[in-house]
Amino acid sequence: MDWEIGQTAKPQMHLSVFLPHLLIHPSTFILSLHPSRMTPTESVQLRSFEQQLNRADLTRVMWLLWGLSAGLIALDGFDFFIIGVALPFIQRDFGLNATEIGAVAGAAVAGALVGSLTLGPVTDRIGRQIMLLVDIAIFVVATTGTALAWNAASLILFRFLVGVGIGADYPISVAYITENVPARLRGRMVIGAFTFQAVGALLGAVTGLTLIYLFQQYDSTTDELAIHYAWRAMLGVGLLLAIGVGALRLSFLLESPRYYIARGEYDEASKAAAILLEEPIIITPDTDPPDREPQLPYHALFSSTYRRATALASLPWFLQDIATYGIGIFTPVILTALAFAHEADFMAQTIASAQGAAVVDLFLIGGFLIAVWLVDRVGRIRLQIIGFVGMAIGLLILAVSDRLASETISTTALVLIGFLVFNLTMNAGPNSTTFLLSGEVFPTSIRASGAGFAAAVAKAGAVIGTMLLPPLQKSLGISTLLVLLALLCGLAAILTHLFRIETVGRSLESVEPKPQN
Repeated sequence: MDWEIGQTAKPQMHLSVFLPHLLIHPSTFILSLHPSRMTPTESVQLRSFEQQLNRADLTRVMWLLWGLSAGLIALDGFDFFIIGVALPFIQRDFGLNATEIGAVAGAAVAGALVGSLTLGPVTDRIGRQIMLLVDIAIFVVATTGTALAWNAASLILFRFLVGVGIGADYPISVAYITENVPARLRGRMVIGAFTFQAVGALLGAVTGLTLIYLFQQYDSTTDELAIHYAWRAMLGVGLLLAIGVGALRLSFLLESPRYYIARGEYDEASKAAAILLEEPIIITPDTDPPDREPQLPYHALFSSTYRRATALASLPWFLQDIATYGIGIFTPVILTALAFAHEADFMAQTIASAQGAAVVDLFLIGGFLIAVWLVDRVGRIRLQIIGFVGMAIGLLILAVSDRLASETISTTALVLIGFLVFNLTMNAGPNSTTFLLSGEVFPTSIRASGAGFAAAVAKAGAVIGTMLLPPLQKSLGISTLLVLLALLCGLAAILTHLFRIETVGRSLESVEPKPQN
């Protein structure tokens, strides 16, 4: 319900006056905004929460919720991709073979599969707010364990738990943002938050490079100190980031009004909406009827009504993640194989590949910025298809570079161009749009479940990419492997077209298909 204050009404209250008080005494602030305290002289105009949200400007609370989600997504990016820089040191420290390297690299991805699949439905049951706290607790415990791991098995276990936290964050974050921002800004806000995955990845590359340099400066006569402790320091930075994000999470907690509406808890929905929109608002069965937000079981994702949405959200993302994580996590390794194999010194080779990874990661951020600019102009589906085609082209360029002499400057330039095209089009297209679509095409009662299922299917692809890439690279050769990945990207573009559901500019209610009788 929208309250429009007439001439005789009290002045409208703004969060800028009450924000400090809100952080200390949230319950008192909620009561001060509650519509039951409005006077009878105030005029009332009925509007649904969806209508009120879509006509609103971005409030400080919306920005705060967005920033908290973006912070954990940045932590996701750091934890996923720092392992690529740390792997050469871990391999030497624990004496890993190719299969064990794949297990260490893929453990977090496997954990993300489990976290997305199991904790997405839990989020729909207990709420977005509680799961945010559970999620950050998992991060803190797991990242502590990775830095203190005593052998390969313990490292794999703790990296798996890190992945569980990451997997939980996908459905939580996308549901939290899509449900709490206006439809006209939803695409840019979701992708803007997801951009921080690339920021985290870049931070991981810079952190790795900095620590390698510091260890080299401390003891340039031997690599032993760096081999035993550099990777622990890299993963330890992830713990510091998790603690920082956790402190931000605890500073402000607000449940999604849509979550309360879907459960028929209208009083709680009114309180949450009043804080979110920074104005008095009442939500009732008259403004938001219960049948507008049906309570659906998990298996509804596979019913005839929602099967198309589930296929669109999951299948292209599955194929994309085979390439994204296979290439992304092993970027330093691939750079070494394609451009720096001639460097004999271990530390020099590692520094060169980490520098190359940092440069390559800059294009990840550039791709996301392009997505923010184009997602509401071009549309989700078209942008996703264009991105998949671009990824295929980038992979083919890398395959060609492998056939050339690795010592030449032109070969190194071709490698960087291939990574540029791959990373730029990946993040401008499917890496952004798959995440966004997973939060838009399902109704509120199964939104986190649907997004979690899609993310779990995607992470199954990521497991394939990370765990099979090292042995496949050894048996097939890197150029043949890159061509196969390019073909998968082409298939993903075809599936996107077949299952297309365009959501640009549409409210979440209008996107949802009507259940069939």
